[in-house]
Amino acid sequence: MIPVKAYAAKSAASNLAPFNFERRDLREQDVLIEILFSGVCHSDVHQVRDEWGGSMYPMVPGHEIVGKVIKVGSGVTKFSPGQTAGVGVMVDSCRECKPCRQHMEQYCAEGMTGTYNGYERDKTTMAQGGYSTQIVCDERWVYHISDSLDLAGVAPLLCAGITTYSPLKYANVKTGDKVAVAGLGGLGHMAVKFAVAMGAEVTMLSTSPSKEADAKKLGAHHFVLSTDEGAMKKIESHFAVVLDAVSGNHDYEIYLKLLDVSGKLLVVGLPKDEPKLNPFELIKNRRCIIGSMIGGTVETQEMLDFCAEKNIVADVEVISMEYINEAYERMIRNDVKYRFVIDMASLK
Repeated sequence: MIPVKAYAAKSAASNLAPFNFERRDLREQDVLIEILFSGVCHSDVHQVRDEWGGSMYPMVPGHEIVGKVIKVGSGVTKFSPGQTAGVGVMVDSCRECKPCRQHMEQYCAEGMTGTYNGYERDKTTMAQGGYSTQIVCDERWVYHISDSLDLAGVAPLLCAGITTYSPLKYANVKTGDKVAVAGLGGLGHMAVKFAVAMGAEVTMLSTSPSKEADAKKLGAHHFVLSTDEGAMKKIESHFAVVLDAVSGNHDYEIYLKLLDVSGKLLVVGLPKDEPKLNPFELIKNRRCIIGSMIGGTVETQEMLDFCAEKNIVADVEVISMEYINEAYERMIRNDVKYRFVIDMASLK
């Protein structure tokens, strides 16, 4: 067994605190990674505080992981010690169902194995995440990371990045397409960067006038205040794609109205309550709503390679491990641009 230092939640009501545990010994296809940076996702808060139900404790969160390979199993062919590597939201799946065979493991018929807050496929080993010094993972779910990129900024690509890249690729966003992004946060800022890099004409939609300067800095060509009825009226039936990254409760109709013929509303935000939907706004212009959840292993590596080619990373604030509880409170207040990333050297 491999001794590991970490931060964990002991219950839904407790703060994250130092926690020691053991990773499993390497199997033939496993990679051992020394974690350098671990991103902080809003879903970490939801699961630590059992806001989605079913949380398991003690829980070591973290599924945006970047580090260095320090050891590999005898059957590993993709990695060798010293290489920079990453682990994202999932660490296994059934590998046999249709989605798994198509490398869309996030849609595994049996359910993917999350990086934390659950059991591995053996049903006895609790999966623990990236707020830790090391992680063991099957090489199928480990990704090559370019050393040309800022590694702290790479960490959120393993969740926020792939969550927005995948639906934009599915919608075949290309040069000249008119794309709107709703919600400028951890997801939205990545969506702007990707859509611009894909050649689209990008409009940022936000309820906050103060976000305009930030949106333009990220590459957005236009900014529209979504609470301005007149401005929103002017852009009705205008976009090929609207990516909805809004996590607060809202009405889908306001974004459906903006879609041109055969336009696509790409949903990646997770409102607490069920959104309202007017079917007449769907049948007008033959619009559709498409949900999307992270990306499969092949697409995630494709996204990371795209980021290396285009020099894309997340905008991050690097923190020490002991700052994590304060970071959670700031994240809830939307007081971060745009992701916290833990420097795991602070845990050693």
